[in-house]
Amino acid sequence: MASSAPVGVFDSGVGGLSVLADLRRELPHEDVLYLGDTAHVPYGSRSEDDVIDLTERAVAALYTRGVKAVVVACNTAAAFSLSRVRSRFPFPVIGLVPAVKPAALATRSGKVAVLATPVTLRGQLMRDVIRDHAEPLGVHVEGVVNLKLVPMVEAGLADSPQMREELRRTLGPLRDAGVDQLVLGCTHYPFLAPAICAEFGGAFALVDSGAGVARHTRRVLDGAGLLNDSPAPGQVTYLVTGDVEAVRPVIATLSAQNGHSGEHLPAAAPAPLRIESIHT
Repeated sequence: MASSAPVGVFDSGVGGLSVLADLRRELPHEDVLYLGDTAHVPYGSRSEDDVIDLTERAVAALYTRGVKAVVVACNTAAAFSLSRVRSRFPFPVIGLVPAVKPAALATRSGKVAVLATPVTLRGQLMRDVIRDHAEPLGVHVEGVVNLKLVPMVEAGLADSPQMREELRRTLGPLRDAGVDQLVLGCTHYPFLAPAICAEFGGAFALVDSGAGVARHTRRVLDGAGLLNDSPAPGQVTYLVTGDVEAVRPVIATLSAQNGHSGEHLPAAAPAPLRIESIHT
């Protein structure tokens, strides 16, 4: 069995492009429909019911486009919406799990911080991973929030002087407290890696879920007989709920990075960008 239908990837905005890069490395022959809900970003300060509603609407929009699976590439949406969307739609739905486990295993100081949105930090999923993977090791996990970061990434300011100032203010106390593992608990935050490294050097090991969710997506598609057996490189179409032209340069910049170290995607990356407006 095989399927040439596209894989859907959903995020509240452009942050999920960091996960998309990992998916494209793991699944280079899959076509992808990437849906960024740029009309409603950020999700991090919204109510739980609002997040669930927006997520269901986005996945429904991808369903009508004929996707064979959906990756919810948004930590905030995954924190509350996975069970609901999995019960509603007849295809695999893969979600992010905060990367607390690898951080807890790697820490030498016994101190881990999770940079995330308020909704993600108060979700049951976060509590579960801390209980299961940090507490048995005696690792202290501290949540940290800065609501300015996601809008700044959406505005193309991921490595700007303004961003570096916010990062100094937010992460400086963590460095001073001996935190040595920083979990990037929002898909926007891997794009902050260059700025974090420039400001803090090797003080933190940066940990995120992108590569892990990409490997899991391959396993899920393979197990369901849904992998695309075409040898051709997969193509990406970007769907946005907000202003296409406003977000185009941001997508162009971020999709040329892998979201971790600033390296470029393989030469097979599609260009020019195909970006469409969509209503959810």
